[in-house]
Amino acid sequence: MAQVQVKNKVSESSNVLIITSKFINEFGLPDKVADYISAQLKEHKENPKETKKTLTYNYIGKYISILIVDTKKEKNSLMEQVRKHGAIAAAGVNAAKGSEIYIYNQTKSDHLSLAAAEGIALANYQFLDHKPSAKNEANTLQKIIIANSSIANHKIAELNYVVDATNKARDLVNEPVNILNATGLANAFVQMGKDAGFKVEVFNKEKITKLKMGGLLSVNAGSVDEPTFTVMEYKPKHAKNKKPYVLVGKGVVYDTGGLSLKPTANSMDMMKCDMAGGAAVGCALYAIAKAKLNVHVIGLVPATDNRPGFNAFAPGDIITMMNESTVEMLNSDAEGRMILADALHYAKRYIPELTIDLATLTGAAVAAIGTFAIVGMGNAGEKQKNKLIESGYAVSEKIAEFPFWDEYNETLKSDIADQKNLGGPYAGSITAGKFLEKFTDYPYYHLDIAGPAFITTKDGYRPKGGTGVGVRLLFDFFKNK
Repeated sequence: MAQVQVKNKVSESSNVLIITSKFINEFGLPDKVADYISAQLKEHKENPKETKKTLTYNYIGKYISILIVDTKKEKNSLMEQVRKHGAIAAAGVNAAKGSEIYIYNQTKSDHLSLAAAEGIALANYQFLDHKPSAKNEANTLQKIIIANSSIANHKIAELNYVVDATNKARDLVNEPVNILNATGLANAFVQMGKDAGFKVEVFNKEKITKLKMGGLLSVNAGSVDEPTFTVMEYKPKHAKNKKPYVLVGKGVVYDTGGLSLKPTANSMDMMKCDMAGGAAVGCALYAIAKAKLNVHVIGLVPATDNRPGFNAFAPGDIITMMNESTVEMLNSDAEGRMILADALHYAKRYIPELTIDLATLTGAAVAAIGTFAIVGMGNAGEKQKNKLIESGYAVSEKIAEFPFWDEYNETLKSDIADQKNLGGPYAGSITAGKFLEKFTDYPYYHLDIAGPAFITTKDGYRPKGGTGVGVRLLFDFFKNK
């Protein structure tokens, strides 16, 4: 991972990203180049919609990228513009086989320097662990240096922790199930706990059976691998919150759809990503603990794969859940809500301030809003909900809030059990959320990350494959509590 650091001066021989609204030639550029940049800036002020926003040069072995910004632009949009330009700069430096890049911010707005560094660092991610032939494809960029800045050291450290945690989540999501099963995922959390300083306890199948987690056990019945239930806790001595925040992440390490086998062509190709919610929870705790945020947070991740073998649960089965309610299981591809329901019931013992779950839960969420945002809903108070949504805008992991009306409960009624695990043909993401709410008795918010968790085409600083969505969102939410 490329590390972010701060130095006072720009090395004359290094690559540089200049963020500016009023360019001053402080880098020894030829007069013709400097004059051209100044002319572009003048045109930008006179006709901002028609003028180039970026300028790139390769000058005597240096990659130079200039980003022209309007500092009056809405802050979150401007930050995202700068992050995305950071991704362009990272690609330019790697193409030139450079090892470092300086960020020189002539606007004096430190948050733009941090955004540029974040975009570069996140864009520099690669997943080449299982590709020995890719030696020449490895990125050369190792150092991201912010110059001419008074940014506090703890902010640089936090940025490095969050980037590291996001990349860890990406790694977990990108690992195939033959490398990372439920036990492997739990072991990864154990290692993160050791590295960052938070407690981790892993329940095996025997313990899960004693707890009567019928939802998790039913999904696991078709698998040769045993399930796990991981409990993580970060509790500083003087935490701000008297009651803990609880994070719950879906940990389906691979999903065939079970006996309700996924019908769409190639739809299983990406199903190693069905534990992206669990990865986000564990890696967010890693970043929170590394940064020593003053907040008490608990993470719960139920994990298994969903296969059609052995005694796989079948449509029509009646499943008794951990809370002793019964579920008429009508579609085994609606398995995520079954394992999350047990985890949400388990969370009651903590009397949470707020519980947030993250899950690649429904295709309906993707159909509704695509891969550009997270679908959110819940009964949390307006203050908590708004802070979470604000964090989504701040890090550009936006939350599109859906209604959560009780009328949707009607679609989950069963003639032979307490409820069905499937609603009607419409509003699938909402009925999934309402199903989960039945297992809570505390303030609750549900994040369906099915759209942005795994993408098939690179998008700025978000790589093809696992994006690590949720880690930056949660860190920002807790940092600003």
